[in-house]
Amino acid sequence: MQTIQVVLDKQLLEATDRAARRTKRNRSALVRDALREHLHRLELRSKENRDHEGYRNQPQRQRESELWETEAAWPAE
Repeated sequence: MQTIQVVLDKQLLEATDRAARRTKRNRSALVRDALREHLHRLELRSKENRDHEGYRNQPQRQRESELWETEAAWPAE
């Protein structure tokens, strides 16, 4: 691991310390976990935007999904 310096305003630092105490972690662990989660959400949002853009550029043809309806249906008993 590397040590870095991050500047936080007083209110954010106090909230960070409270959250660290509540979750029984130190400040660094809390910040690492929060950053990992944020980066994961950014990646997910990027993929969703890519998919959205793809469907916008090449919309589904009418009745295209009907080909797969039998695959998604429960088998008859």
